[in-house]
Amino acid sequence: MKTVVISLGGSILIPSLEKNRIKEYLPVLREIAAQHRLFVVVGGGGEARRYIDLARSLAIDEGTADEIGILITRLNATFLISALDGDAYPKVAENHAEAKKFAETGKTVVMGGITPGQTTDAVAAVLAERVRADVFINVTSVDGIYSADPKKVKSAKRYDTLTPRQLVEIVGTTALKAGSNNVLDIVAARVVERSHIPLVVLDGNKPKNLSGAILTGTFTGTVVSKNKKNPLPL
Repeated sequence: MKTVVISLGGSILIPSLEKNRIKEYLPVLREIAAQHRLFVVVGGGGEARRYIDLARSLAIDEGTADEIGILITRLNATFLISALDGDAYPKVAENHAEAKKFAETGKTVVMGGITPGQTTDAVAAVLAERVRADVFINVTSVDGIYSADPKKVKSAKRYDTLTPRQLVEIVGTTALKAGSNNVLDIVAARVVERSHIPLVVLDGNKPKNLSGAILTGTFTGTVVSKNKKNPLPL
């Protein structure tokens, strides 16, 4: 049994309360958890950004705005835990030590944000390091890592493989503020670099892309590893 840490973007799981993919992701996560030790870190998505925008309109400082965003990530995590029912540990892990403890039950562990100034991608990257994950998967709204934002730059190049050092160079100019919505932040990239845990960035708009990647190695995305070797399927 391998250990998998997934950073599941809030913009993928719950882009809005009216349009969410929770039901679609339930069988996918259960299928993965049946074969591997699974941790899921859930992001805040559009709802978190709406609350953060409200905080800024009230001249609330960025640290407090971040804390508000963290509350939304934990609310999203609670939705997922409740929907998974008995397949997930019944409490949102509020730090990495709790996540490791909850995993002793053999159930899927779900968590959200932890600390202001740290994205859920960074939370997941450190968690992958703490639990000695075999792979860290970032499920996002694009099909990999690009040389520039593909939604803004049509000529942006998608990379099939990168080294951790190349990843750091690409994301090194990313601005860090409450509600940041980038494919990966610099903190997560540097943790990937130091931990040597393979990272896979893939498109989560179709949930089966995730199970296909882990279980059969069928996916389109970017693999980040020291020797550019694809770690999937597990």
